[in-house]
Amino acid sequence: MSEPARRPHRVGAGPAVVALGGGHGLSASLAALRLMSEQLTAVVTVADDGGSSGRLRDELDVLPPGDLRMALSALCDESDWGRTWRDVLQHRFHTEGALDNHAVGNLLIVALWQLLGDPVQGLDWVGRLLGARGRVLPMSAVPLAIEADVALDGELCTVRGQSAVAVAPGRVQAVRIVPADPPACPEAVAAVDAADWVVLGPGSWFTSVLPHVLVPELSDALHRTAARRCVTLNLLPVGNPTAMTAYEHLCALADHAPGLRVDVVIADPSAVQDVDALSAQARSMGAQLLLRQVRVGDGTARHDALRLAGAYRDAFEQVWGDLDGDDDGGRMSPWR
Repeated sequence: MSEPARRPHRVGAGPAVVALGGGHGLSASLAALRLMSEQLTAVVTVADDGGSSGRLRDELDVLPPGDLRMALSALCDESDWGRTWRDVLQHRFHTEGALDNHAVGNLLIVALWQLLGDPVQGLDWVGRLLGARGRVLPMSAVPLAIEADVALDGELCTVRGQSAVAVAPGRVQAVRIVPADPPACPEAVAAVDAADWVVLGPGSWFTSVLPHVLVPELSDALHRTAARRCVTLNLLPVGNPTAMTAYEHLCALADHAPGLRVDVVIADPSAVQDVDALSAQARSMGAQLLLRQVRVGDGTARHDALRLAGAYRDAFEQVWGDLDGDDDGGRMSPWR
């Protein structure tokens, strides 16, 4: 089976953007970014150990396919063909047998991996089937485990496994990946090196976002790339007063990726408790804080694709503050 043709870089097709993350958070950023550019690459975490992905990972010794499947679905072509195949990929079986809760897309991706012996080529073939507007890549060539230090009732304990960390009571203080020095996906490293913009977040901060800066080769690329870096902060869940604040999210990134320069931090005003503290932390990392309403209108902690696309547009075009409040329209000269 020959490799599917890759889209060439096209002038006028928008900036080359690499989005890093996993799960629903990465799907949100991709749904917005696809409205702005046809040159998208999603670099996806491969630490999932629960549900269908975890079962396939354990049984077949493969990368967990679930987050990769979700990213592909977010990039599918908006035609009857693309939407139909997206629904097929996302369909889950509900039975009393071994197929229960398996997603069809997970099985398809793993089947292509076994046939081709190449995870990247297999993902490219699924993208071709979907008419995906972009490319999906794993962040590492091997499956990873997440290990977290969690503080609870004054004690610090270690929790291992992405699914366990996600539901662990207490506050996560730090995360590590196991193995600590995994091989990065070469295509992912090359994409970061060639990007105009790199977008980190939103998403489960300790299990989907921060792992990218812990893979040494990928971290090196994120530090050296000439691309500008945009951090998209999470929305504040309604009715959860103990949730991490926007300021804490940004501090956690700085702690796990010392010296990483950031150019723009996007936050929804409703999720920011202390604008001055967040702005100061952003400045300490080299970034401009961009406050934009990106939440859906019903008030739930979900990003609106059109609003988030507008925020990315302002970030990429360097439009700050109130759009009608500055004599120059809020535009600033390039930083570099």
